Amino acid sequence: MIVLGLNAFHGDASAAILVDGVVVAAAEEERFSRLKHQAGFPALAAHWCMDQAGVRPADLDHVAASRDPLANRGPRARWMLRHPPSPRSLRQRGASARRVVGLKRAFSNALEIDPAQLRATFHRVEHHRAHLASAWFCSPYEDAACLSIDGMGDFVSAMWGRGSGNRLDVDGSIPFPASLGIYYTAFTQFLGLPNYGDEYKLMGLAAYGEPRFLEAMRDVLSDDAIGYSLNLDYFVHHRAGVDMTWAAGPPTLGPLFSEKMAARFGPARGEGTDVTDRDQDLAASVQARLEEVELAMIRSLHARIPVPRLVLAGGVALNVLVNARVRSDTPFEDVWVQPAANDAGTAIGAALWVWNQVLGRPRLWRMDDAYLGPALDDGAADEALARAGLHAERVKGPELFERVAGRIAAGAIVGWAQGRMEFGPRALGNRSILCDPRRHDMKDILNARIKHRETFRPFAPSILADQVGEWFSDDNPSPFMLMAYPVRPERQHQIPAVTHADGTGRVQTVTRKQNARYYDLIAAFGRQTGVPVLLNTSFNENEPIVVTAAEAVDCFMRTRMDVLVLGDRVVDRGTVS
Repeated sequence: MIVLGLNAFHGDASAAILVDGVVVAAAEEERFSRLKHQAGFPALAAHWCMDQAGVRPADLDHVAASRDPLANRGPRARWMLRHPPSPRSLRQRGASARRVVGLKRAFSNALEIDPAQLRATFHRVEHHRAHLASAWFCSPYEDAACLSIDGMGDFVSAMWGRGSGNRLDVDGSIPFPASLGIYYTAFTQFLGLPNYGDEYKLMGLAAYGEPRFLEAMRDVLSDDAIGYSLNLDYFVHHRAGVDMTWAAGPPTLGPLFSEKMAARFGPARGEGTDVTDRDQDLAASVQARLEEVELAMIRSLHARIPVPRLVLAGGVALNVLVNARVRSDTPFEDVWVQPAANDAGTAIGAALWVWNQVLGRPRLWRMDDAYLGPALDDGAADEALARAGLHAERVKGPELFERVAGRIAAGAIVGWAQGRMEFGPRALGNRSILCDPRRHDMKDILNARIKHRETFRPFAPSILADQVGEWFSDDNPSPFMLMAYPVRPERQHQIPAVTHADGTGRVQTVTRKQNARYYDLIAAFGRQTGVPVLLNTSFNENEPIVVTAAEAVDCFMRTRMDVLVLGDRVVDRGTVS
C-alpha cells in the first residue's frame, strides 16, 4: 500500500511517501528548486519521494493533499457575504482552491502523466487535520491531547482533539478571523521583517527587550478559555483579504497590520534600519502575550482532555519559548512537537491521515529522527570535489571525529554533510555548519564570514543527550531543536556563543541511536575540551539548506569556511587565524 502525501499550492510545498504505513522519504520542494519556502506544486519533491520508494505515479494507491477548500463552507460563505473580499483576493484564492479541488488534474499536469494511467484514490485532508495527524500518528505516545495552531488553513486557525491508538478525534477549532499566527506575523511585518517565515526573527529579537507593551497587547489579543480573539482594528486580513502568492516560487504575503498599529505603537520599523529600544520591547511584549494566551489555551485543553501527554503542530509550534514552558507551566507532563511543525509537515500528516484515519490501518511508524531526505552520494562527492579542484583526504573511524573536533576546538568553522538530509526547518547534524560554542566572538565571526544574519538572532547548541541536565535547567529530550532551555548560570560563561540574550539555548539533544556520527563528533569535542556541546547552524548561505555534495562544495567555495567534511572526505583550508 503506497500513499503519497502533499503540501501543495501553499508555502513550504513538500511531499512524503508511505510504504505499508512507514514513511520512507519526505522533503521540501525548496531543497530541489533552491527557492526558499517554495510554494506551488511539489513536483520535484514528489518525483524524488517516488524514486526513493522505487515506484511510479501509476503504482500509487492513494494521493493526499493537506488542504480542502470545501471544508467549513458554511462559515466561509457567511463571512464572505458580510465581508466581500476584493476582486484580486477572490481571484487568488479561487485559483488556488480550483487547483486543490481538481487535485488529480493538478497532479497529472505537474508530473506530466496521463490521468488515465493513475489508479490512485485522491484525498483532500483539511489543513489542521493534516497538522494534527502529522503530530499524533507518528508520536511516541499511545494516548495524547493534540493541538495545532498556525496562521490560517481552510478557514481555521487552530484545532484540537484526542489521539488514541490509531484514531484521532477532533474536539474543536477556532475559525477565521481569529489567529495567533496572524497576530505574530502582523507584528513581525510591523517590526521590519517582511519575508515569509521571518517570525523566528521576532522571537530572537524578543530576548533583548522588556515587555512594557504587554497591557496593550492584551487589547490586541484576547483569550477566553480554550479560545482567543483579535481586536480587528489592528489588522486588515478580515476586510478585503491580503495579497498572497502560492502558485509557484517563493511565497509572498501582503501587510496584515492596519494604520491603528502605528497609531498605538509608533511608526513601523523600516526593513534594514537600526533596531530601537521600542522595537525590542515591542517584540518582547508580542512574545510574552503569545505565551500567556497559548499556555492558557493548553491548560484549558488539559481540563477537557485530562491526559498527561500533548502533541503539537502548526507554525506556532515552532515557537521554542512556548514549547519549553509546557511541562513547567501546564498540567501536561510530556510534550512532543512535529519536527516539521510548519506546513511542510502536513505532507506527512495527510498521508498518515489516509493510512490511519481513512483506511483504519494500525500505527506502524514512529518519527524518532528527521533524516528523511536525500542521502549524500559518495560518487557525487568525489565528482564535486574534483570539479572544484579540491583535494580531500579520506579519514575514517574515530580518527575522523577526533581530527574534526580538534579543528573546531582550534577555532575552525566546519561544513559537515553526512547521510540523509533533514526534513523540516532545522539542520540536525547531517547538513550543518559547526563551530566552537566557547568563543565569545564566534557568533560575530560566523555572521561576518558566512551567515550574514541579524545580530539579534541566536545560534543553537547541540549537546549529548545524557549530559543536557548538567548544562541546561531542563534535561528533557529535545532532539529536533524545538525547545529553548535556560543555560545553567554557572555554565553560561563556558558556552557564550550559544547562550542567547535571555540566557536560553535552542537545544538539540543527540543520542547515538538517532545520529551516531554526529554523536561521536560531539563526544570527541567533549573529550578534548570538557564541553560536550557544538554550535550548530544550517549548512547554507541565504539559501535553502544544502542537499547534494555539489551544493555543499559550492557553499564552501563562496564562503570563508575553514573545513569541509563530506562523509569521510575532509578538505581543510589550513590554519585558523
